Amino acid sequence: MSDTAKMTWRFPKEFWTANVIELFERCAYYAAFIAMALFLTSKVGFTDIETGYVMAYFAAFIYLMPLFMGLLADRIGFRTALILAFVLLTAGYASLGAFPTKMAAISSLTLIMLGGAFVKSVITGTVAKCSDEHNRARAYSIFYQIVNIGSFTGKTFAKPLRTEFGLEYINYFAAASALTALIIVIIFYKSPLVEGPTKTFAELIEGLKKVLVNFRFMALILIVAGFWTIQGQLYATMPKYTIRLIGNQAAPEWLANVNPLMVVLFVIPITQLVRKMKPVSSIAIALFMIPISALTISLSPVLESLFGPSINVIGIPMNPITIMMIIGIAIQGLGECFLSPRYLEFASKQAPKNEEGLYMGYSHLHTFFAWLVGFIISGYLLNAFCPDPKTVAPENMATAYAHAHYIWYVYAGIGFIAFLLLLVYMAVTSRYDKKHAGLVAADTTIDDGIVLVEEE
Repeated sequence: MSDTAKMTWRFPKEFWTANVIELFERCAYYAAFIAMALFLTSKVGFTDIETGYVMAYFAAFIYLMPLFMGLLADRIGFRTALILAFVLLTAGYASLGAFPTKMAAISSLTLIMLGGAFVKSVITGTVAKCSDEHNRARAYSIFYQIVNIGSFTGKTFAKPLRTEFGLEYINYFAAASALTALIIVIIFYKSPLVEGPTKTFAELIEGLKKVLVNFRFMALILIVAGFWTIQGQLYATMPKYTIRLIGNQAAPEWLANVNPLMVVLFVIPITQLVRKMKPVSSIAIALFMIPISALTISLSPVLESLFGPSINVIGIPMNPITIMMIIGIAIQGLGECFLSPRYLEFASKQAPKNEEGLYMGYSHLHTFFAWLVGFIISGYLLNAFCPDPKTVAPENMATAYAHAHYIWYVYAGIGFIAFLLLLVYMAVTSRYDKKHAGLVAADTTIDDGIVLVEEE
């Protein structure tokens, strides 16, 4: 590759095909996911608590399974894996809409989870194999923009589908998007050349075990999970919360779009702003912002007491809950801009020397833990403070929802605990590193006048 080519936006056809496929897959996923809690309770018949457990199973394991599906994809080939993935996704989304019973829903979600896990591993693998050290950052920049566009588009379509046709039609829309992606794969996608040996299942399990028992690395993952526990409430809590308190005219799908909009608008300037800042300082800012976002959402009763149940915002009458939700979600989006660019950099420094590659393969376990816990908590909190209206007598509605905003106090507490734990983590690891550096320095020998220990 010439130096000129290295500096262009040129990528192989497989790269662009993979991004178009990703666009349709993300559109399907986020359209279905933003409505999933509502669908499982309203159409399938799960209670809020049961819905929390079912969504925790689905949302958490879709972030764990790519480790294993990627291994299988390497063996059967990327193209075959993608065809299988979109067959599973099309069948999963279609059956979820067509058969709204409890066991059928869990089976459908399992199909979607397995198909989505294939896509995550294969598409990111394609992006990696279609780029090199000169243009990889640019390749992933394009890829993540496509993810945000797909997310925004899917949730935008979900609102009119829900209000005009019904929740089940969102799943049919997702199935149609997955089917479109399947057709694109069959006609246009070719597997990029795979070089080098693939990892074995035993090596994968051994690596996972090594990561799980590394206290320093796992402590960071669990602390950062506090951020994503709150961010996950865009899908676990917010849809039911807004519709139950505002009514069916509420638009949780569009409210959730505030997050990717903020990321698209501000991630580049914020990344530039913090480029000279220590990675852990940028992460600390994010962990401080996330509980503030939850507290902001909880303040809608205060806003209503000051200005009434309808507030005119640039000529548009808005519910106080909607206003505070927009502000809170915007703060979350800004926090994500501080966190995401620096987390991987900082996490790599917590891995043992010469094992950074192994550990970074498991660096996104924070989302697995965050959504496993966060979605389960959501079910209990909704049941306690913002229950399903079908379970509340009409005369008890006002009392049942009087303290619905307490839900966000709990999440604010989780966020502040995560922030404080990060401060402790910073202090402990800094002290350990200084002590360890001192011990190493004491044993350092000087060979030909060159100190064999490098300063940090």
